Amino acid sequence: MKTFEKIFITLALLSTMLAKSQQIDWNRINSQTAVDMINLQNADQFLSASSISQVAQVGNSNTADLNINAKTNIVVQQFGDQNSIYFNNAFYSKEAKTAITTQGNNNIVDIAGSNSVSEGMHLNVKGENLTVFMRNY
Repeated sequence: MKTFEKIFITLALLSTMLAKSQQIDWNRINSQTAVDMINLQNADQFLSASSISQVAQVGNSNTADLNINAKTNIVVQQFGDQNSIYFNNAFYSKEAKTAITTQGNNNIVDIAGSNSVSEGMHLNVKGENLTVFMRNY
């Protein structure tokens, strides 16, 4: 990733924190608190937005393969390298809201289908070399 792209992504992510940024002491800001603030901000947007999907990836070789219907509202955030998300609910005709965050390296999240149990799901994966398979039928 080019330096300019890294700077642009960093500034874009930091700009999403403006509303919540004054709730934390400057001496306590580090990479983890910055990620937590981004997650909090996006969770607020996730709950109020309708039919808006967002993907934010910071790192190298991350992929997000999303096969979704027009009513799907999904927020995907990947922090780290070589993370993959596969999400498929293209055959689900109802509205679906989901948020998936991966932090770490070489993580895989594979989700197929949506149902009333997975409605409003927030999945946070933190660690290295983790795989999550979820089937909702």
